[in-house]
Amino acid sequence: MIVQTEFIDLPAEATPMRTMVAKPAQPGTYPGLLLFSDIFGLTESMQRAIIRFASHGFVVAAPEIYHRIEPAGHAFDFTSDYKAALTAATRLHAKELDADTRVVLDFLATSPAARGKSLHATGFCIGGHLAFRAALEPKVRSSVAFYPTGLHAAALGGDSNVDTLARCEEIRGSILVVFGATDPHIPVDGRRAVDDALRAAKVRYLISEYDGEHAFMRDIGPRYDAAETDRAMAQAVGFLRQYE
Repeated sequence: MIVQTEFIDLPAEATPMRTMVAKPAQPGTYPGLLLFSDIFGLTESMQRAIIRFASHGFVVAAPEIYHRIEPAGHAFDFTSDYKAALTAATRLHAKELDADTRVVLDFLATSPAARGKSLHATGFCIGGHLAFRAALEPKVRSSVAFYPTGLHAAALGGDSNVDTLARCEEIRGSILVVFGATDPHIPVDGRRAVDDALRAAKVRYLISEYDGEHAFMRDIGPRYDAAETDRAMAQAVGFLRQYE
């Protein structure tokens, strides 16, 4: 599908939240998809991922996760700003990010192009953790969390001991968690902890491992694996489609 994109400012706590919205150009209504970026923000690479999801027939809304601490439109360069991005991520907090989740879901629920009750979430790295937390919202039908950073360790941004896994029983929809088999940031024990928590909560879930490192789907840098990305994207789209 051909895609249209725009940037809008959503009203959020204290500061407007710049959000990229991508949707099929063909008139109609489509499932709404909240998409959270990795720690680098809405880079050109992340925007390509957003457009790719939209081209599969979703209205995608991707907020700038640093809108409280960085000017609108700011994104971190993968190479030169690596340390700055890591530092900025420590200034993010679960309570504020949860509030952002609800703002974007409310926007999608009332968007003329989105089917108001067909709401879904996805994200990468820290955004994968946020997509998992979005699944705790009762209105979210399905979520896909790509290599969710800190999920197994109860860490999110600047917070430790976050309650994401402890609240798995609140998930009413379905969730797919995608891991890289050689991801050093989410070791085997960490993946097992996520699996154990979802199983104990009797959640409808699926965990998939792909032959890749952390961030193997980011289409820049030495970790990128195009073939595994295509496979993971196909699975993610198919999974989300089941719960329209």
